[in-house]
Amino acid sequence: MTQNLSARPRPTLSAFDGIAIVVGMVIGIGIFKLPSLVAGAAGSPAMMLLLWLAGGVVSVIGALCYAELCSAHPDAGGEYHFLSKAYGASVGFLFAWARMTVIQTGAIALVAFLTGDYAARLLPLGPHGPEIYAAATVVLLTGLNVFGTLQSKSAQKLLEIATILMLVAAIAIGLSHEGAPAAAAPMDASGAGIGLAMVFVLLTYGGWNEAAYLSAEIKDVQRNMVRIVVIGLAAVTALYLLANLAYLHVLGFEGMKKSEAIGADLMQALLGRAGEVFLSLLVLLAALTTVNATIFTGARTNYALGRDFPALGWLGRWDERAKAPVNALLAQGAISLALVGLGALTGRDFVAMVEYTAPVFWLFLLLTAASLFVFRARDKGAALPFRVPLYPVTPLIFCATALYMLHASLAYTGVHALIGVGVLAVGVPVLFWARRVQRPQLAE
Repeated sequence: MTQNLSARPRPTLSAFDGIAIVVGMVIGIGIFKLPSLVAGAAGSPAMMLLLWLAGGVVSVIGALCYAELCSAHPDAGGEYHFLSKAYGASVGFLFAWARMTVIQTGAIALVAFLTGDYAARLLPLGPHGPEIYAAATVVLLTGLNVFGTLQSKSAQKLLEIATILMLVAAIAIGLSHEGAPAAAAPMDASGAGIGLAMVFVLLTYGGWNEAAYLSAEIKDVQRNMVRIVVIGLAAVTALYLLANLAYLHVLGFEGMKKSEAIGADLMQALLGRAGEVFLSLLVLLAALTTVNATIFTGARTNYALGRDFPALGWLGRWDERAKAPVNALLAQGAISLALVGLGALTGRDFVAMVEYTAPVFWLFLLLTAASLFVFRARDKGAALPFRVPLYPVTPLIFCATALYMLHASLAYTGVHALIGVGVLAVGVPVLFWARRVQRPQLAE
């Protein structure tokens, strides 16, 4: 592939453009699945709503930290670049290994399971229908990418807009609907429940780290970046709070906890079977688009790993016919399919994949946030396009939050979390093997 090394992103995006992109990137299919899991762990409606608010605050703080990193060290490699530059190539390798075996493949599997949940509402295939649909989703979309059928950016944007509009409509209809009968006040959640609930909440807010990559393309970044992050994520937080209020108003707290596909249940309660089918179809399309995008981007990270570490060079082969890293796609598809099998065997599907990915995700998010201190110390006095406000308090708060989430994702989840950590640990001997075969040639 020919690259123009002198090319750089240009500041062409206004503050309004940035806010719209942030909202579109963060709001996704999670709000139609995860509120029921949060309700089940939160213990009370008040605590549930407080946790959704806390998730928005944490996301703003994290996005501000990422904005400084992205504007000071712009690179298409994202966290892979930050971690390699801050801590060395070994940490970068382990992050790329984690993306290939845990984080990205786990994300593909969990969204495939969500696809299966909604597809099974439309066309049931028996007790294992969701798992069958999930496996078929991974196989078919990986195959489409292997044969060179890439995602349509226009279609993705239209689905994002449709998802937001549908969410706003569901909120408006739900809040104007006659409420569910009041139930006895439930018990407050334990520390374990709150920790587990925050894992689900922050998964639903996922995407803000990608939004921070806009920093190199924002006009007047020092002034506008804070506005974009704060206003964009405040809008997301408001929509998430209103969505949960609508779920609570229509289904009741106990109904939220019991729901397997809470968005479809809401629309069924409001508009009957027609509403359930409409929302299920829209969520299904959005989920398929999300899986396809995750397969597309994840394979590129695997390709970069093979390119930088010759011992894994088979991952770094580019197929000119398909215009895609076919070997990287096939490896990613096989791992994702194995994870679908793992979730199906345990019978916990979606939750199993959340547990599997969470500890590894939060470990590297913690390391990425801490790299801000490394760069500040190393490049003392250097001019930065954007500086995180209230340094060092802001990144310290986010590091403490990431550390707590790492603890929560290990202490309050199931055995799948330990499996994910174990798979990450396997990357250490693979790293030593890769270095013994041939030292990687990484640009400093």
